[in-house]
Amino acid sequence: MDKIILFDGECNFCDNSVQFMIKRDKNARFSFASLQSENGRKLLEQYKAPSDLDSFVLIENGQFHTQSSAALRVCKSLDGAWKLLVTLLIVPRPIRDFFYTTLAKNRYKWFGKKDQCMLPSKEQKKRFLSI
Repeated sequence: MDKIILFDGECNFCDNSVQFMIKRDKNARFSFASLQSENGRKLLEQYKAPSDLDSFVLIENGQFHTQSSAALRVCKSLDGAWKLLVTLLIVPRPIRDFFYTTLAKNRYKWFGKKDQCMLPSKEQKKRFLSI
């Protein structure tokens, strides 16, 4: 696994997104950690990201991507037609991130919030850094 995804482990939408990615990542290119986990916090510190970062993160080849750039770069590596979404990277980042930020700010209201991070299945555990 050469790509690490950090996600909000308390967010229902984010949890469902991780499950979506796992199903479409048959070659197990991605590993995962919640932003709230010890490993997630260590990675944020290692990459000198703000400790209160509230964004989906992709760490790939030593580069730290957030918001829409992270999400679209993940799509590039998913199985199926999802990889075509990477073409949206040509849209200027402020425009892409406007839509990303709107979803991110409303994710708890629209999709709900968990009291604790999800518990992955036995076979998924090896994909998570913090378990």
